[in-house]
Amino acid sequence: MGNIKKFRLFSGTSNPELTQEVCEHLDMPLGEMHMQSFSDGEIFLQYQETIRGLDLFFMQSTSAPANDNLMELLIAIDAAKRASARQICAVMPYFGYARQDRKSAGRTPISAKLVADMLTTAGATRILTMDLHATQIQGFFNIPVDNIFAAPLFSKDIESKQANMDDVVVVSPDVGGVVRARALAKKLHVDIAIVDKRRPAPNVAKVMNIIGDIEGKHCILIDDIVDTAGTLCNAVEALLERGATKVTAYATHGVLSGPAVERIRASGIYELVITDSIAQPQAVLDTGKVRIISIASLMGEAILRIYDGRSISSLYG
Repeated sequence: MGNIKKFRLFSGTSNPELTQEVCEHLDMPLGEMHMQSFSDGEIFLQYQETIRGLDLFFMQSTSAPANDNLMELLIAIDAAKRASARQICAVMPYFGYARQDRKSAGRTPISAKLVADMLTTAGATRILTMDLHATQIQGFFNIPVDNIFAAPLFSKDIESKQANMDDVVVVSPDVGGVVRARALAKKLHVDIAIVDKRRPAPNVAKVMNIIGDIEGKHCILIDDIVDTAGTLCNAVEALLERGATKVTAYATHGVLSGPAVERIRASGIYELVITDSIAQPQAVLDTGKVRIISIASLMGEAILRIYDGRSISSLYG
């Protein structure tokens, strides 16, 4: 691995298990750091080893509690800058606030741009993330942003689980996800279908039609985020009602907030496969319908390539 000792990987509190797995993939120890919260909630941290002149990677998903995890990341970046780290890469497997990428109505913020400015101002010199909800967020930064994809992991998992690909159709849960669904379908050499829906009220989605042939098929829904699981479960029921034999869903980020776990448990979904970009409580696994696959090797390889100055896109070759 060459000059592997010239960079260090540290972990925030959002997903330390994933960071440890990445370290194991890189065959290096996790960076030592002390972190505590004062009684009023203020965060304090100190790197417990010299990082002067080193490339520093700090891994932190800005998942729930989003604001605490984001503040922790900003403080860690600032501390690294003041400790004279040569380069500071914020490794964000899940980039929170990515759904607020535009003004959706009058007098609303573009919070994704605000987060980009905060990270840059704090001292980040590079961002590594996975499956940004809106890829144009890369343009909110004036520093390099590497947005890697879980699709190769998903396609490999699907091929290992599915004996007959002739029975498979990839389904986008909405029109906005067609590009993602088409890319996966092309890799698997299968057809795609689209769930046509409308929103009669905020946070309410109603399935209107299914575009494509799904009768007698194993439908594989593909999405980047599952939050409250309302859209997912509605799509599952609509597909089953229209003749699908089985519905499996793949999503990169399992936000799974509010009633998500109960909705998944009560739905007709065969399985929801998510990555460990967000740490999950035991209740999620207890549904018996959620399986988690690791992104540690993919993240580890991306970190190593960033450090070595090698191509990230060739990861998918």
